[in-house]
Amino acid sequence: MKSMKIFLFLMCGSLILSTAVSAHKVNIFAYVESGIIYTESYFPDGRAVEKGKVQIYDSQDNLIQEGTTDNEGLCSFEIPKVDELTIVIDASMGHRNSFVLSKDEVEAGQ
Repeated sequence: MKSMKIFLFLMCGSLILSTAVSAHKVNIFAYVESGIIYTESYFPDGRAVEKGKVQIYDSQDNLIQEGTTDNEGLCSFEIPKVDELTIVIDASMGHRNSFVLSKDEVEAGQ
């Protein structure tokens, strides 16, 4: 009986922890077309990230461009550099994620 109580306690703790972790999740998707990088950012419930800070880093982790999402969670940039690019969304309050565009994807999208 004691081991069952411990098991239930651990399961409840895991559920609470996983809920807290997913509460800070945000999604970002990016693609390149005709020389423009398009991004879309949204929360797991489908709500758009409004006024989220979008940053683009090159393969050397240099910040090379910044922007802000609109009311639909969209943000776009002219290709700043042909390189592997990491695009980061900061939606405040710990909501942060990134998306990597390979150098080949960037080059193909010019």
